[in-house]
Amino acid sequence: MSELFDRIDALVASRSVLPPPAERKRLRQAHGLTLDEVASALDVRRATVSGWEAGKTEPRPPERDAYARLLDQLGELYPEPSAAEETDDPAVPETFTSEPAPARGVRTVAAPASEASAVTATENAQASAPVAAAPAAASRPARTAKPSSRRPLARKAAPDGTPAGGIDARFENGPLAVVDVDADGQVLAYCVGGLVLDVPARSIPALVEWTLREAKLGAPKLSGPGKDADPLLVLTPSALRRYGLPVALTEEERHAGRIPEGHKVIKQLARAEWKLTKRGFGPWARIYRPATGSDRQCVQLCIPSWNVLDTRHWGGAAQLPPAELTRVLGVYASRVMTPRGSTAVTGLELMTALHPPTRASEPDTDGKRHSEHNPGSLGKDPVDCAPCEAPDGHPLLADLPRFHVRGPGEKLFEEAYDWARPMTDAECTLRHLVGIDVNMAFAAGANGLAVGIGAPTHVKAPVFDPKLPGSWLVDLSHVDLSRVKVGKDTWADLDASLLPSPFTPKGEQPEGPAWYATPTVAYAVELGYEVHPLEAYIRYDNGRYLDGWYNRLRDAYLATMADLGVGTDLPPEEFLAAMDGYRQRDPQLAIVVSAIKATVKGGLGKLRERPRGEGWKPGQPWRALARPTWRPDIRAAVISRTRINMHRKIVKHAAFTGQYPVAVLSDCAVYASDGPSPLDFLPYRDGKPLPGGFKLGINPGLVKHEGTQSVLWGEEVRERFNAPDLNLARYIKDGTVTDVDSGE
Repeated sequence: MSELFDRIDALVASRSVLPPPAERKRLRQAHGLTLDEVASALDVRRATVSGWEAGKTEPRPPERDAYARLLDQLGELYPEPSAAEETDDPAVPETFTSEPAPARGVRTVAAPASEASAVTATENAQASAPVAAAPAAASRPARTAKPSSRRPLARKAAPDGTPAGGIDARFENGPLAVVDVDADGQVLAYCVGGLVLDVPARSIPALVEWTLREAKLGAPKLSGPGKDADPLLVLTPSALRRYGLPVALTEEERHAGRIPEGHKVIKQLARAEWKLTKRGFGPWARIYRPATGSDRQCVQLCIPSWNVLDTRHWGGAAQLPPAELTRVLGVYASRVMTPRGSTAVTGLELMTALHPPTRASEPDTDGKRHSEHNPGSLGKDPVDCAPCEAPDGHPLLADLPRFHVRGPGEKLFEEAYDWARPMTDAECTLRHLVGIDVNMAFAAGANGLAVGIGAPTHVKAPVFDPKLPGSWLVDLSHVDLSRVKVGKDTWADLDASLLPSPFTPKGEQPEGPAWYATPTVAYAVELGYEVHPLEAYIRYDNGRYLDGWYNRLRDAYLATMADLGVGTDLPPEEFLAAMDGYRQRDPQLAIVVSAIKATVKGGLGKLRERPRGEGWKPGQPWRALARPTWRPDIRAAVISRTRINMHRKIVKHAAFTGQYPVAVLSDCAVYASDGPSPLDFLPYRDGKPLPGGFKLGINPGLVKHEGTQSVLWGEEVRERFNAPDLNLARYIKDGTVTDVDSGE
């Protein structure tokens, strides 16, 4: 009988009306549940539950039944308060003749009517609240607006991702603030969630003091041995003028990356005993006093009008009103980390923040703790790369002749694909060229990848081990793509002339021994061929250093895309529809998506940062070499695995469908098709994709529609530029072809 009742309960739940999205979130938070806990209980992804609560997607059976039951039980425990209960506050009289005084220096930005019921000054001060719910506020607060009559101490449940102890009171106003001057001359600090603070400081030194003593800005550390994030102040042009700083840098200052040492603001800082880092007072200035014990005093400035927010990654963020800029940077800071510089710098800093080089030791005999190496980190001291991994001009290559050009047998050259071929006669009879793009391809390449932690060991004639990261000198010219292994005991016959080689970025077949990263050599074995390395630089000290970095960026990307209406569990047709025009649904969150993706690529690029002027000459060390995170071997391994992941899908697709790509550029592949949609050539059966092939979806490693052009367009472009191998993947998105030689 109990089973019968259970089935009846499930039947009722499957047809019951779910509460509105805002109520779903209220109920979950009222019970102190996190998105992760609900997702784990329902066996779905965190971003899926976030999408349900944002109203972007709706649950489907069987998860819907369980979700409805959860909400029904929570609704009984936490009934929605009536309007009278919400405004009833014995501390506030029903009528008064004068405005009650708000908390000193605190204002709130006016919110849209539909969201006003969810916004209070105290609630909006929560630093890590999901910023997608933050109001798209006006750029100026209403100075005459009456303060809320709600209970001043009322506070929502802790936002998702908040530690069990609740919000850190030190950072209750969020990770950053945009400092602006309003029409009345008042300096205001726009904080995450709509909170606005009055700023009494009249100089940069006073602003730094106020930030550290009163503003309650910053963010908790991302890992146990790490450090809390320093508060970030973003100065608008009006704030620059108020504090005596130039709104724009001169050409000489832009070249130097800083204002002159004799500037009056720098003198003010010196008199107040504040210091600047070696980079001086530039677009990402760091102002500090030497730490005393655990007391860290440091504030970072970001100055958008000094060209710090690259339009390729941040779009028009620098021109946004203060409240909207706060929202964009606040989402990024809460989901990735507080920006430490460009997206590339932040991507690299995120690796260190998740794996700090040192930690506190166990107490010694005197009860004191000491700094020691943090296992799994890259440590605090740099290690030399292998000679084959060193870029041209590296000190390890100082003895080479001046104009010597290293070939594949001397240099590790793991780069992303840039390959194309002429179309076949059969492909020319089709109507469309369809581009598919791998989501967060390089992040997916880092997921689960074992990389070197310590220095390399040189080995002669080693036995190849796919579990050991390193660089291997091996001849792969014997690998025949016309017959490859595509399963445990399954071989496929392919047309090798229509495929790029997986071993070179240009897709050319190797002609002899060359240096490769471990994933590339392992793929040759996977295709069914033996390998016999001549020598190798192996890293026996290794680990999955990038896993936490990948997880953080993946979650940030998926959460933001869910806020834009693109969930992780959408069927192919719904996914394509959701991706169509997603940037227009919330342009500010679309900026965050671009910044997250740039953080992935830029962070990996920083692992092999080249000299940046500074009077450098070939054979001399440059500044980046002093970092423990200067690791070209890790970058090479990630790129190698990303390229191999792409080739594996191409081979699976060709073996099953007989279709071959016309062009491949990094994470984008172009196929000729009868129809304009990816579904016109991707082999879906009953909604399920080809195992191991391309799959539509928003998760890293899955693909989305990049663009569609006509076959006639492709042939006309190649004929116009007299380039039968022109890489059409570069232009497939919108069909605009610029200077072919520059590849723009």
